[in-house]
Amino acid sequence: MQTYEIRCGDRLVTHVVSHTPRYAITDYLRSLGCTDDEIEPVGSDAVAWRGAVYTAKAVDETAVAGPSPPDDPA
Repeated sequence: MQTYEIRCGDRLVTHVVSHTPRYAITDYLRSLGCTDDEIEPVGSDAVAWRGAVYTAKAVDETAVAGPSPPDDPA
């Protein structure tokens, strides 16, 4: 499984853990109430829904988790 960054245009909307970029976008859109017949494939990592184009890009797990806390010198 891989973590994907889902974007609508230039805007980051969420992170999704999935097997492929297309599954990640589809899962996200389904969570918004989108049905399969409303999703139009644009590429292997992009779909269109109601005129908006959503893309998925794999991200490093550490980038999603955020910065690590500083080391405790004690």
